[in-house]
Amino acid sequence: MTASTTTPLEHVNNVLQQLKDMRHHSKNNVEHLTEHWLLFDGELKALKQAELIEALMTRQSELHSALEAQIEVLEALAVELTPKDEEPEATAPQKSRH
Repeated sequence: MTASTTTPLEHVNNVLQQLKDMRHHSKNNVEHLTEHWLLFDGELKALKQAELIEALMTRQSELHSALEAQIEVLEALAVELTPKDEEPEATAPQKSRH
């Protein structure tokens, strides 16, 4: 699909998927930084590098939190943009066969 034929809902869903991918990688980065931090904490302090790594971990954590917040906003927007006729048929009133 080209940009001109992409609906607002499709666009939101595409961005949402990209943000979820970023969130996944962000989480992995935080976990790796924390793992290394725990292994080399003493050495980093001795080399006066601990504060720099702590700052990186904090910024990475802030990015992860911001991604989470934006994902929630876009998920709500996707629900708003979803046409009512695309709702599951189970919620539609059943016609009686009398």
